[in-house]
Amino acid sequence: MGALLALAIAVFITSLTETLPAGLLPAMSAGLHTSESATGQTVTIYALGTVLTAIPLSAATAGWRRKRLLLTAMAGFAVANTVTAWSANYPLTLVARFVAGVAAGLAWALLAGYARRMVAPHQEGRAIAIAMAGIPVALSLGVPAGTFLGQVVSWQAAFLAMTALTLVLLVWIAVAVPDYPGQKAGGKLPMRRTLRVPGVAPVLFVTLVFVLAHTILYAYIATFLRHIGLGDQTDAALLVFGIASLASIWIVGTFIHGHLRTLTLAGAVLVGVAAAVLGAFSGSHALVYVAAALWGLGWGGIPTLLQTAAGQAGGEAADAAQAMLVTLWNAAMAAGGIIGGLLLQAVGADAFPWTVLTLLVPVLVVVLAARAHGFPARRAGSS
Repeated sequence: MGALLALAIAVFITSLTETLPAGLLPAMSAGLHTSESATGQTVTIYALGTVLTAIPLSAATAGWRRKRLLLTAMAGFAVANTVTAWSANYPLTLVARFVAGVAAGLAWALLAGYARRMVAPHQEGRAIAIAMAGIPVALSLGVPAGTFLGQVVSWQAAFLAMTALTLVLLVWIAVAVPDYPGQKAGGKLPMRRTLRVPGVAPVLFVTLVFVLAHTILYAYIATFLRHIGLGDQTDAALLVFGIASLASIWIVGTFIHGHLRTLTLAGAVLVGVAAAVLGAFSGSHALVYVAAALWGLGWGGIPTLLQTAAGQAGGEAADAAQAMLVTLWNAAMAAGGIIGGLLLQAVGADAFPWTVLTLLVPVLVVVLAARAHGFPARRAGSS
């Protein structure tokens, strides 16, 4: 459990580094002397760092010992967050965020498989859920805390706090996390063949579109809340979202072994309902908080569900499927930052919820259609 918790903290750092600008967007924009739309691209460039390097770096480091690779990735976060904190130059900040994205590519391609190797086969889904708990913790505690720290001290202090936590984690990993060998040469299934494995393509499609929908709204949540008159309550709204995400990942961790398909459908429906409420009732502050709770309840377990679905569908090609999932996940985040910025400039913040709702329609269609493979209507993990 100590080793799995260390992985959860690694996921926390990876997720929080990625999403922290969402809560700090106005302050970062002022500090870097750029527009909020331009500052939102710090999320995009992070995602691009992962998209461009996850698959090649995963292949290049396949033979590395797992602990060495994890320590390298976490050290990359320490360097990138430190540079981000001290930089007052927008291009340098983008470079630092790109480096953080490269570190994330290494980490995301590694962490789910690392967790699976620590436990018996029937406990793999729960082990991944424990490791992925770092995501809702980042959303429920990390982003609101970072937003609060940015408001009380400075946005730079939030990134420096991330560096301090990463240094502690490096020691924890060195002491408590077991090491495993990398892959033998030739042990990896080619990417094209992986795509032809039944079920892999539907899981990857759902990953791409669902994450795109989520990111379009989440990357600009501070801007959206300010638009509807809740700009001073961004940390509180994110706290509600994150607590609901924690509940979601507990539910997913408990029931994923037998109900992966049902939980994925429920997650998409809940996020869709939340988007509809935000779009139709943004004038009611109470309903905005209800929508935040529904959004978190729907989204929190999605990373665990999709990574588990990819691993199960991939079978012997599970590692290749995970690397592709990581790449598409971050491609969706990059696209979400870009599309969100374009929507903000061209239409305004009101377009965000309706865009999310529209994108979730094909997600539901594909999950429903992938009944035989990908999101099977059977007991998860059974033959």
